[in-house]
Amino acid sequence: MTGLSRVDLAQVLGDLAVEMQDQTDAESTLHSIVDGAIAIVPGAQWAGISLIEGRRVKARVPSDPLVVELDELQSSLDEGPCVSALREHRTVHIEDMALESRWPRFSKTAAARGIGSLLSFQLFVHSENLGALNLYGSQPGVFDEESLFVGELLAQHASVALIGAAAESQFRDALSSRDAIGQAKGLLMHRENLTDVEAFALMVQTSQRSNIKLVELARWLIDQHAARLNRA
Repeated sequence: MTGLSRVDLAQVLGDLAVEMQDQTDAESTLHSIVDGAIAIVPGAQWAGISLIEGRRVKARVPSDPLVVELDELQSSLDEGPCVSALREHRTVHIEDMALESRWPRFSKTAAARGIGSLLSFQLFVHSENLGALNLYGSQPGVFDEESLFVGELLAQHASVALIGAAAESQFRDALSSRDAIGQAKGLLMHRENLTDVEAFALMVQTSQRSNIKLVELARWLIDQHAARLNRA
């Protein structure tokens, strides 16, 4: 998609932002980001999101197996444009992969695999590094100023959506943990004739002595109770 007016671009990005916010989990959000990037960034033929796990670069929701191959190559070399975008907090633009000299081992292999150009945008909110959005073109010079402008806007929307998805996931996990602990506490109160405070104290002490997280202990108590009911 090329030649969008600023009004049209704002509408497209707005629609994409709504779509990303409608996703129920981080993986679905990532898929929307990648699909949207290919659809609206001029010159983008392939796309993916890179995350750093330890010293490795891991590809998420790649649009093509080639994207996975390129991330794995950067992991093995411990260098490349996506690694720089992630570690150095900046946008990387390779206009002609065959002439790229900053990462010669990576660029030589990428050019041989049919990659002509690249854009890599860091995904971040404040100081939190979320990953990198990587866009690939099959020919040199396909990414212009409009590509950079649209890609940076999309990366900003994507960063906010990812933070939102992570926060919602954490909230759901916390809510689930709270419910499990409350249910287990109620079981102990009934079974051991304990007060609310006594039941919770017993769970905390057992958790500490057995080196088991409180929520895991709670779920174990619930599972044991369900098993006894099934045997009855």
